[in-house]
Amino acid sequence: MMNDWTEKGYSPSSADQPVQIWDAQQIEKAEHDIAEAGEILRQGGIVAFPTETVYGLGADAGNSAAVEAVFAAKGRPSDNPLIVHISQLEQLEHLVTDIQPVERRLMEHFWPGPLTLVMPVKPGAVSPYVTAGLDTVGVRMPDHPVALRLITAAGCPLAAPSANRSGRPSPTTAEHVAEDLSSRIQGIVDGGSAGVGVESTVIQVQEDGTVMILRPGGITEDQLLTVAPAVMIDPGLSGVSADTTPRAPGMKYAHYAPRGSMTIVHGEDSAAVRHYINEQLYQAEQRGERTGVLLFDEDHVDYGSALHLSLGSRSTPEVAANRLYACLRTLDAHGITFILATGCSENGVGMAVMNRLSKAAGGRIIYI
Repeated sequence: MMNDWTEKGYSPSSADQPVQIWDAQQIEKAEHDIAEAGEILRQGGIVAFPTETVYGLGADAGNSAAVEAVFAAKGRPSDNPLIVHISQLEQLEHLVTDIQPVERRLMEHFWPGPLTLVMPVKPGAVSPYVTAGLDTVGVRMPDHPVALRLITAAGCPLAAPSANRSGRPSPTTAEHVAEDLSSRIQGIVDGGSAGVGVESTVIQVQEDGTVMILRPGGITEDQLLTVAPAVMIDPGLSGVSADTTPRAPGMKYAHYAPRGSMTIVHGEDSAAVRHYINEQLYQAEQRGERTGVLLFDEDHVDYGSALHLSLGSRSTPEVAANRLYACLRTLDAHGITFILATGCSENGVGMAVMNRLSKAAGGRIIYI
């Protein structure tokens, strides 16, 4: 273990204490560390932990002081609801008032996994800060052995948004968490790199059994259609008004953004896209900007002194999803102030990739 504490006393707001980091990559050797992290959570502390999507920042979902500490550590708006993570189906019965047949089938097929279901919340089951005043709660069972063991060790469902400062690229390694939050939280459980790389798909089942996608993620529309009678995309994905409380994380506020200004360049004519990127890079460098390009392999050409980062091939959007947040953080690490990115099809996981790219760019997309 790294950064051992000299004393065990702490509170959720004890930012003056060094962050504890446990190496849980070898599960057999990690039970003691996971138990220690679980004890911190039981006492109202907040701990970052790995899931198969990104690292989450966990707190006892029923403890309002602990949940408030999560919002404070992230700088997260209070009207942005949190997802509750469980390790056993029995925990769900205490969280929601009803489970529809379609919801049960979705759980059977995709849990544990990167799928969050928004369901009617049972009064008093979680802190009101978790639901942001809504009558629903998002719940998922993560597909990561460390996450499942930690939730069990904590003895309670964990409310856990991504473990980064609000608006920043989500963390896919423990090092990313430490960059953003090391002085703000009690501990980090290091479980290696996240596999999926983008957050879970968030859905809500309608009365007729139709699945509404509130946020695209690791489970695709086609996969949902193997279980649900119909799937539709929530109109809120194209923009939610400022006075509307989002029903799922990622629907309302700017997210995933690098520190530099980013624009997506999208077009069928690859020569025209390259010409536009070259022209914009030249102008930016004349202004003294440090430039970077975020590309798919099919777009890879020499853009001079600009930092080149690849998201992989357009034919494998799963690779792009896995690499995206790390690439955005690499751009920050190199001090890049002007970024151009190319787009991809929104088929399959490509929908989640384009959703995150658009959020990272603040909606700035140039169509050539």
